[in-house]
Amino acid sequence: MRGMTTNLTIGERVAWYRRRRGMSQDVLAGLVGRTTDWLSKAENNRIELDRLSVIKSLADALDVTLGDLLAEPSLMEWTPESGRRTVPVLREALMNYRQLTPLLGVPTEGEPTDLAELRRDVADVWDAYQASRYGYATRRLPLILADAILAAQSYTGRDGTQAHELLAMSYQGAAMVLTKLGETDLAWIAADRGLSAAQQGGSPIIVGSLFRSVAHCLLSNGRYDSAVQLVQDAAGYLRPGLRDATPEYLSIFGTLLLAGSMATARADDRNTTRDFLTEAGRAAERMGHDANHMWTAFGPTNVAIHQVATAAELGDMQVAVELGPQVDTAGLPTERRARHNLEVARAMSARNQADDALSMVLEAEQWAPEQVRHHYLARELVLNWVRNQRTRPGRPLADLAQRLHVV
Repeated sequence: MRGMTTNLTIGERVAWYRRRRGMSQDVLAGLVGRTTDWLSKAENNRIELDRLSVIKSLADALDVTLGDLLAEPSLMEWTPESGRRTVPVLREALMNYRQLTPLLGVPTEGEPTDLAELRRDVADVWDAYQASRYGYATRRLPLILADAILAAQSYTGRDGTQAHELLAMSYQGAAMVLTKLGETDLAWIAADRGLSAAQQGGSPIIVGSLFRSVAHCLLSNGRYDSAVQLVQDAAGYLRPGLRDATPEYLSIFGTLLLAGSMATARADDRNTTRDFLTEAGRAAERMGHDANHMWTAFGPTNVAIHQVATAAELGDMQVAVELGPQVDTAGLPTERRARHNLEVARAMSARNQADDALSMVLEAEQWAPEQVRHHYLARELVLNWVRNQRTRPGRPLADLAQRLHVV
C-alpha cells in the first residue's frame, strides 16, 4: 500500500485510505473528534497535518500504521545523492514480466555482460550497502539486475553456474537494501527470486547467504516464528559442511545463526537465543578474527554486537548498557557500526541516559546518515525524546529531529 501513496501529501493519503475503507468524511471526522469541514480541508491540503498526535489518531481510525500515513521511509525525499526516483525504478525492475522469459519464450536481447565485469558491479552494490549508501545502491541495482538476468539466460556450463550465483547475489543485494528502506514486500520478492537463482547455481555458500536474506525479510515483516524455523532448517542444511568449512562457509553459517538469535529474541525465547549465539560464537572462534567474507562482517565482534542487540530485544537493557560500550566496532563496516550505536542508544534511553543515547545516535548519523534516517529505532528514539521534553528541545536534538522528519 505504502508504495502506491509515495507521491501524495499526508492529507491526500488520509483521503486515499479512507476511500479504500469505504468510509465517509463524516464518519472519519467523528472518529477523530473533528468536523467534516476540518477533514475536508486536511485532505485537500488547506490545513497542514503537522502534529503527530493528530496523524496517529487518523491512522488508528483508518486501521493503518502511522508510517502508512507518513509514507516513511522515503528514499526519494531523504537521499540527497539519489537525484531521481530510485525505488520505483527498482520496483519496476523486480516486477518486469520479462524475468519469466524462459517460460514465456521471449527471446533475450543484447550481448551478455562479461562475468568479471558483472562480478565487480555486484561487489560495488554490496560495498555500497555496507557503507550505508542506499541511494547509490538502489540507483544501480535495476541495471545490474538486468545484466545479471541476461547473463543467467545466456551463459551455459560453468559460466552459467557463475551467472546464476551472481544473479542470486544481485537479488540479495536488492533485498538487503530494500529491507533497510522499509520496502519489505519488494525485499521479499527479491529474496525469493535470489534463492531460486542460488539453487540453480548450486553453491551451498550462496544458498546459505540467500537463506539469511529470507530470514531478514521474515524478521522485517514480524514473522518471527517463521524466521526461527527457517534458520533452524537452513542451519541443518549447512551443518554437514562444517567439518571442512572455508572461512566463507563459516561466515555464512555464523551470520545465519545471528539472524536466528534476533528472531528468537523478538519471540521472547531466551533459551534458543542463547543456543544460537553460542553456536555462532563457536564459528567465530574457528574464524579467530573479524572478516568480511561474502559481506557478512562475521567474527567475534559481530557476535558481541548481537549479544547486545538480543539483550535489548529481551528487555535486559542494563545488560545492553553495560556490554554495548565495551564493543569496539572500529574495524567493522559502517552499516554494522551504526546499527550497534542505535542498539546501545535504545538501551541507554531506556535507562534514562538520554544525553548519552543522543550522542550515540549523532555519532551513527555522522558515519551513516542514510541508515539513521531510515531506521525505525532512530526515528522512534528521537520522536520520544522530543515529545518528552518539558521545554523546547536543545539544538542538537531539534536539528536531528528535523533531519529525520519526525517534527
